[in-house]
Amino acid sequence: MKRLEAIIPNNKMSLVISAIEGAGITGITVMDSRGRGKGTRPLVRSSRGTKMQLAEYNSLITVITIVDDSKVEQVVSAILDVACTGTNSDGKIFISSVDEIIDIQTGQRGKDAL
Repeated sequence: MKRLEAIIPNNKMSLVISAIEGAGITGITVMDSRGRGKGTRPLVRSSRGTKMQLAEYNSLITVITIVDDSKVEQVVSAILDVACTGTNSDGKIFISSVDEIIDIQTGQRGKDAL
């Protein structure tokens, strides 16, 4: 099993979630996040509202899901299809291995816990 973590711009959230669900994945966690990378940061008004300054961080969304190894490429492709614009601020997808999953309610483990 793999953990897919997609860090994307706020305006892509609905598209990415729909794409993941379209790939047959129902368990999704969404978190507001902030970060900066190669992409441009927006200009924001200062505390008094009299001048503009570069935002310290971009407002982002982090979408996390756990998928069976056989579905990883399908889910990644679905995310790329809707989130890729070819600019530096498109985001990142991180894939890591999941050693064990335990459903707290039922006590089921492994794929049965998904």
